[in-house]
Amino acid sequence: MATFLMFGRYDQQAVKGISAARTDEAHGIITRLGGSLKAEYALLGEHDLVLVVDLPGAEEAMKASLGLARLTGISFSTAQALPMSTLDRLVAEK
Repeated sequence: MATFLMFGRYDQQAVKGISAARTDEAHGIITRLGGSLKAEYALLGEHDLVLVVDLPGAEEAMKASLGLARLTGISFSTAQALPMSTLDRLVAEK
């Protein structure tokens, strides 16, 4: 499993559709792709929300981004995250 941070921005239509039911449907998209939602936060600033998800790989992350955008109208930018211990190991390998 790979960890991805999915940063979302609401447009006016997406804001109108905010509901617990839509949030549950969004969780279902992640689950159907073989993933799990680790955390989700509403944000102030450049992004309106962030999802921390584990997914099998980049293809599933792209499917999640597209599926969530279709469902919610929220535009997502997604970044793969690596643990700091992985970075430390990569640097040590030279």
